[in-house]
Amino acid sequence: MKEIITKYPHLLHGGDYNPEQWIDCPQVLEEDIRLMKEAHVNCVSLGIFSWAKLEPEEGEFHFGWLRRIIDRLFENGIYTILATPTGAMPHWMTAKYEEVRQMGPDGVRNLPGRRHNFCYTSPVMRKKMKKINHELSRHLGNHPGVILWHISNEYGGNGSDASCHCPHCQQAFREWLKEKYKTLDNLNHAWWTTFWSHTYTDWSQIHSPVPNGENGLHGLNLDWKRFVSHQIQDFCKEEIHAVLKYSVLPVTINMMEFFKPLDYFKFAPQLDIISWDSYPEWHSKKDEVDIAVRAAACHTLMRSLKKAPFLLMESTPSIVNWKPVNTQKRPGLHELSSLQAVACGSNSVQYFQWRKSRGSSEKFHGAVVDHRNGSNTRVFREVSALGQRMEQISDAVYPTCNRPEAAIVFDWENWWALEDIQGPRRDMAYLDTVLAHFRPFWEMGIDVDFVDEDSDLSGYRLVTAPLNYLYKKGYAAKVKAYVEAGGCYVSTYFSGVVDETDLCILDRHPLEEVLGICTEEMDAANEYHPNSIYFGGKSYQTGCLREVSHVVPGSGTEVLASYDADYYAGLPALTCKRYGNGKAYYLACETEADFLRAFYAQLAGENNVDGAFTGKLPYGVTASRREGERNLWFLQNFNASEAEAELPDTYTRVADGARVEGKVVLKPYECLILAEKQADGL
Repeated sequence: MKEIITKYPHLLHGGDYNPEQWIDCPQVLEEDIRLMKEAHVNCVSLGIFSWAKLEPEEGEFHFGWLRRIIDRLFENGIYTILATPTGAMPHWMTAKYEEVRQMGPDGVRNLPGRRHNFCYTSPVMRKKMKKINHELSRHLGNHPGVILWHISNEYGGNGSDASCHCPHCQQAFREWLKEKYKTLDNLNHAWWTTFWSHTYTDWSQIHSPVPNGENGLHGLNLDWKRFVSHQIQDFCKEEIHAVLKYSVLPVTINMMEFFKPLDYFKFAPQLDIISWDSYPEWHSKKDEVDIAVRAAACHTLMRSLKKAPFLLMESTPSIVNWKPVNTQKRPGLHELSSLQAVACGSNSVQYFQWRKSRGSSEKFHGAVVDHRNGSNTRVFREVSALGQRMEQISDAVYPTCNRPEAAIVFDWENWWALEDIQGPRRDMAYLDTVLAHFRPFWEMGIDVDFVDEDSDLSGYRLVTAPLNYLYKKGYAAKVKAYVEAGGCYVSTYFSGVVDETDLCILDRHPLEEVLGICTEEMDAANEYHPNSIYFGGKSYQTGCLREVSHVVPGSGTEVLASYDADYYAGLPALTCKRYGNGKAYYLACETEADFLRAFYAQLAGENNVDGAFTGKLPYGVTASRREGERNLWFLQNFNASEAEAELPDTYTRVADGARVEGKVVLKPYECLILAEKQADGL
C-alpha cells in the first residue's frame, strides 16, 4: 500500500490545536505539550483559523510564532498537520474588499464575520488566498515536523447550501453553462424552458435559482448545484496549487459526511488522502444502533472515495455544543466510536479540539482539556487510554485496509435531482433509502463500498443501486457490461426515470434488456392502502412507493415476489433475470427492513460476499475486516449491555496475542480486535 504520510507512517492520535488563543500565555503551550504526551498524542492540526494572526494587516506576515510552536511540538515527538487559513477571513480584508463576502439568494451581501463567508469566485479572494498560502508554504511547508496540508476548513459550511449569488458568481455560472451547452438552443432544450414560456434568448438573462425568481426549472436547479460544487472544487484546486509552490507534502480537505452541496467524488482525485469531521448524535435514541449504522456509512463513504485509508480529522471526545440537547458520551463509548472509524478504514482518531476555548461560540464544545482540572477528568483519562491502545495496535492496523466485494451506488447528482422533483411525494429521502439498504450489510458484518455512477463497477460481486432516478450518459451501458461479465446488480423502483439533464426518458427503461421489466406507473400510497409481498416463505409490508411494472414477454425474467393487494395485485414486486454471465434484480417497491435483511442475506450468500461473521452476530454487534499481510477483524458491541458473539474461527487478540475461539462475551461498548490465522497457524 502506497505511503501517503511518509514522515510518520503510523496511526495518528490528536486533533485541532488553536494556540493562537493563548499566544500571550506561553506557560499554556508547555502545559499542553506535557498533557499531550500524557494523552499519547502524536499529531495536532494548526493554523485552521489563524489568518488574522498570520497576516494582521494587509501584506504584513507573521510566521515566527507559528514556527516556534511547531518547533516545540516536534521536539517532543508531536507532528503537525498545517492548515491554510481561508475558513475565516480577517476583518481588515472584509472591510476593505466588499466583494470577498458572500451574497445570499435574496441579493443581500453578507456583513463581515462568521466562518466560510467568502465568495469562491471573487478574484480578490483568490488573489489574497494565493498570497497567504504561498507565504505559508515558503516559510513552513518544508518543516520536518509538518506532515500534511489541511486545505481550508469544511468547504461549503456556510450554514446554508454553500452557494454565493453575487455578480461574479452569476457571470461565472453563465460562462460555465456556455462551456457545457455551447448554444442557448441546447440549454433551452435541456431545461425544457418552453414550459411556462421561459425560453432564454440571451445568456445574460440566466440567473441562479432564487426564491423571488426562477426556481421551477429542474434543469436550472440541478446545473446550479453542479456549478456551486464545481466552483468550490476549483477554488480548492487553486489552494492546493498555491501551497505546493514551495512544498511537496500531501494534501487533504476535511469533509462533512454526506454533505449535500458538494460532490465529494469529484473532489477526491485532487486529494492525496481523504479526511472528514465526524459528529454522530450518540445517545439520541433508545439505543446506539441507528446512529452506529449512519456513522459506519459515513466512514465507509470516506474510505470509498479513494478506496484507501482515510483520516478522522475531527470528532468530539465528549460533547458538542450545537445540538438541542448535548449529551455526554457514556463511559466506553468514546473508545468504541473512535475504533469504529479505524475499523472502517481510518488511520487516525483526532478531535475538535485539544483545549476548550475560553470564549465565543464554541467555548462549551467538548475538548480533551477542559477549562479546569487538567488531566483529572474522565474525558482526559478515556482519551489517554485510547491513545495508548492506538499505539499498541498501530503496527498491526496501519498497513491494512477494507477491501469490500459489494458496493452501493450513491450519486450526488442523482440526490440533487431526485429531491428537487415535485411528485410522487414531496420527500423522496434518497439518503435515508440508501442507508436502509446499507444497514443489512452492517448487521451481517459485511463491508461495502459506496460508488457513484461514474465509478468502475468491475471487481464487485454485488452492486445495489437504490432509488437511482437519474441515469448519467453511459451509465446504463456500464451496468449492462458489468452484469454481462458476471456481476449481480440490484435496481429499485423509480430508477432510470430521467437523463442527466433531468429530462424524462420517453423510450423504454434504459436497462429493460438487462432487467427484463417494463415500468408503467408509480403509486405513492398512504396508510389507508396497505399492501404486502410474499418472499422466502414470509409476508412483508410494502412502503409508500410502489411501482407498477410488467415482465417483458419472452425475456426469461423470473418473478420472485408479487403484490398481494390493490389494483396491481399479482403484478411483480421483485424480479430476477439472468443476463450474460450475471443476474439483475428489480425491486419495484419500498419495503420494511426485515425484507431487505432477508433479501440481501440471500444475495450475499449466492454471490460469496457474506463475511465470516454473517449469521453469528447478535443485535447491535457488527464486524469489519481490514485486509493486509495479516487480516484483522474489529468486533464492535454498540449495546449498553454485554453481548455474546460466536467466533467462526480461531483468532489472536491483537492487544496481547492471546488465542480466542468459540463464544466471546463483549462488554458494553467494547471493540475487540482480532487477527486471522496465518497459513502456518497462529
